[in-house]
Amino acid sequence: MSKYDIIVLGSGPGGYVTAIRASQLGFKTAIVEKENLGGVCLNWGCIPTKALLKSAQVFEYLKHAGDYGLSVKDFDKDFDAVVKRSRGVAEGMSKGVQFLMKKNKIDVINGFGKLKPGKKVDVDGTEYSADNIIIATGARSRELPSLPQDGKKVIGYREAMSLPKQPKKMIVVGSGAIGVEFAYFYNSMGTEVTIVEYLPNIVPVEDEDVSKQLERSFKKSGIKIKTSAEVTSVDTSGDGVKATVKTKKGEEILEADIILSAVGIKTNIENIGLEDVGIVVDRDKIIVNDFYQTNIPGYYAIGDVTPGQALAHVASAEGILCVEKLAGQHVEALDYGNIPGCTYCSPEVASVGLTEKQAKEKGLDIKVGKFPFSASGKAKAGGASDGFVKVIFDAKYGEWLGCHMIGAGVTDMIAEAVLGRKLETTGHEVLKAVHPHPTMSEAVMEAVADAYDEVIHL
Repeated sequence: MSKYDIIVLGSGPGGYVTAIRASQLGFKTAIVEKENLGGVCLNWGCIPTKALLKSAQVFEYLKHAGDYGLSVKDFDKDFDAVVKRSRGVAEGMSKGVQFLMKKNKIDVINGFGKLKPGKKVDVDGTEYSADNIIIATGARSRELPSLPQDGKKVIGYREAMSLPKQPKKMIVVGSGAIGVEFAYFYNSMGTEVTIVEYLPNIVPVEDEDVSKQLERSFKKSGIKIKTSAEVTSVDTSGDGVKATVKTKKGEEILEADIILSAVGIKTNIENIGLEDVGIVVDRDKIIVNDFYQTNIPGYYAIGDVTPGQALAHVASAEGILCVEKLAGQHVEALDYGNIPGCTYCSPEVASVGLTEKQAKEKGLDIKVGKFPFSASGKAKAGGASDGFVKVIFDAKYGEWLGCHMIGAGVTDMIAEAVLGRKLETTGHEVLKAVHPHPTMSEAVMEAVADAYDEVIHL
């Protein structure tokens, strides 16, 4: 039986990052993966979707070339080529993880891993043991009883990335990050898209001002949106699919070629041996302490299978923290209140910290500032004036409570707010940090200035 210091179950952005950091810290490490290295994120999630979205963005540029004083008379899309490029990007990234495993002397064990008592893992009949086992098996598309996925007419995000034919009409159920990103992509490619969202606002975890702005932008681009609406049943017996949608006004039937179910995720914890080992689970999440120890010594869990935010960068941070703690380093528990969220539709959405509503519900006395990109020279020159930056500060102490952005490139800009909050900066310190001109990032400084009644360009 092969013996390791650490075995990691799953090679997504939680698992493979954990394995690399463990190896750097001197642990003899192995990683178990049943499919391709990189997990869902690299192969069927974060990375290939960004490739699709980039193709959509370039196609949008071509359609609006005249806005930039350019004449492009003959252009078209090749849906198959767009999908092929996306798959190529994913494959390249997966090969990159293979290289990293070899570079860091991490053993890759291919197969389905199942936990065993006594700190063992069974991989398709072969047992391996370790001093510590870290579960990082991630999640998959969640299915609703009223919306069972058949992989053809009712699909999840995985099928949405590699459809053999572009649909003429698509219904997207759910308007979180996955839903709105695919809605933008398919709409840009020419598919008629309708979003159905159960809650009153699309991207419902975001600040209400951001949700309303994205709805305006989407409707302007031709996406139909139904909020406070629920798909109660689907009929796939015909050529396409018919969805019965319950709204405040009553029921209506929507017809499309395909329905994309984007109603969240379900953790991959079935049949991995949790019950055999005695690891405690609440609903579909593995219960862990601040350093990702389960109730059974020697067994840890990180990423989507635990109660924290189901985000790639969260999984990576948790894994690094977990193995650094195992190495005896002094580490602090992760601050889940300072985790940025990013949505890569167009306009992009990014946020960190409290929304205005959450801050008020906490009874805080706040200062709110907002700067629209319509007043930004860089945004106007780039033809991307939709959106704004909104900031929220504690009026008494100047603490940066939250930052919410919608616009071009804001997923890259949000890191300023994350770092500022981590370093406990105040609004006045942000104002005195000189921002380069002309840039989109100036909008952060201007929004802060607006909060303190010092805004220049409004």
